[in-house]
Amino acid sequence: MYLAYDYPLMSAFWTMLWFFLWIMWFFLLFKIVFDIFRDDSLGGWGKTGWLVFVVLLPFLGVFVYLIARGKDMGRREVKSAIEQRNAFDSYVRETAGSTRPSSADELAKLSELRAHGDITPEEFQRAKELVLTGGGRTGAAWARTPDPH
Repeated sequence: MYLAYDYPLMSAFWTMLWFFLWIMWFFLLFKIVFDIFRDDSLGGWGKTGWLVFVVLLPFLGVFVYLIARGKDMGRREVKSAIEQRNAFDSYVRETAGSTRPSSADELAKLSELRAHGDITPEEFQRAKELVLTGGGRTGAAWARTPDPH
């Protein structure tokens, strides 16, 4: 250890190494605490017991937890990531699917506009053809558009 103080660069190296190990220790500790709460197979008393063991005797608790339950930590992490991905994909599908109304909705709007007299039967027929071919505007757009004839 005296060698480290004879060469200032070696002292900086040891300081960085200890700092790195200290950060890694906290990273491991928090990862295990999050894994305790993520595990659905543990009941309330099991989670409490592991948490008390890890908090009161951190070094022993962390190492015993890694030996006893470390193999399944990766599986739980992957399962959680897959569930989050599926939830995100489902949200995107629901959101993207609800942006454009269906043809039936557009035809219902057009029919309602025609029944109220907002559009003429010719405009209704033209709009219906556009909706059925897939290139049409919504019924609300037809109500706002003045007739050129």
